[in-house]
Amino acid sequence: MTSPDLAAVARRAGVSAATASRVLSGRGPASTASRDAVRRAATELGYVPHPVARRLARGAGTRILFAVRDRRAGILHDPYVTRAAAAMAAAVDPDGLGVTLRRLPLAATAALETIAADRSVAAVVLAGHDRDLLEHLPTGLRGRTAAIGAGGTDVDSAAGIGALLRHLHDTGRRRIALVSGPRWLAASGAPLRAYTELTRAAGLPSRVVAGDFTAERGRAAAVTVLRRWPDTDAIATVSDATALGVLLGLAAAGIRVPQDIAVTGFDDIPLVSAYPGLSTATHPVEPIAQAAARAALGAPAPQRLFPSHPVLRATA
Repeated sequence: MTSPDLAAVARRAGVSAATASRVLSGRGPASTASRDAVRRAATELGYVPHPVARRLARGAGTRILFAVRDRRAGILHDPYVTRAAAAMAAAVDPDGLGVTLRRLPLAATAALETIAADRSVAAVVLAGHDRDLLEHLPTGLRGRTAAIGAGGTDVDSAAGIGALLRHLHDTGRRRIALVSGPRWLAASGAPLRAYTELTRAAGLPSRVVAGDFTAERGRAAAVTVLRRWPDTDAIATVSDATALGVLLGLAAAGIRVPQDIAVTGFDDIPLVSAYPGLSTATHPVEPIAQAAARAALGAPAPQRLFPSHPVLRATA
């Protein structure tokens, strides 16, 4: 059943929508009779003001700031960031809010203090954070900040990558390397834990090379893996871009995929379904971003962890 909106309350009370808005927001003039009628109608209908509407009525900003903490100057051009920002914009556009992007340095405290003082910012969605940053938010951002990643709305990367790792093991791979996420990123922990659990349980050697979600680092990681552990028979990664770089590095070294070394990614971006068909796991970027935007505005999060499922193709 659809929740009653402001227009329904106004109709029941026999007043204009503008009058109903002034009464329910507590801002602006209205007669005693109108106030009584609007409040009675709201109670009868079970009207609950939308969290965004409450913020706008208080003059609490006109935009959501999507703040991405990262070393890379070009991170705002990353396909993940643009997909997430577009999804947030679609979610809050009906409420008259916009979305803006900003890159934060790893030492982000000063930048967040500036953002907290910006009255045009209704709420903040953080990505690329670590737990310490979340625990020490400026006072002015508490209660209007949500995170994508560890400690916030996130994909169950441990489940998706864990399923791929088990598939590699089940198909006979015994010397599996992992190209992980950057060590400073809290969200890198879940895939690394999934990898550690599998290698320990199966008695396999641990072979981890740090990555940064880019193809360039993936290609360099493939070279590192081949140099350090030439008998490696599978390379798992934590992003499709990294996996594509790994494939380029292996091809340059004359390594056959999957005959010599199997490769897996994570994200299931449209590009990877093309030849040779990367085995990967799903990452519902848009639903996660929309849930985070609503949570930052005060709406209850429908779920904190979104499922990830393996998609097996030619590379593993």
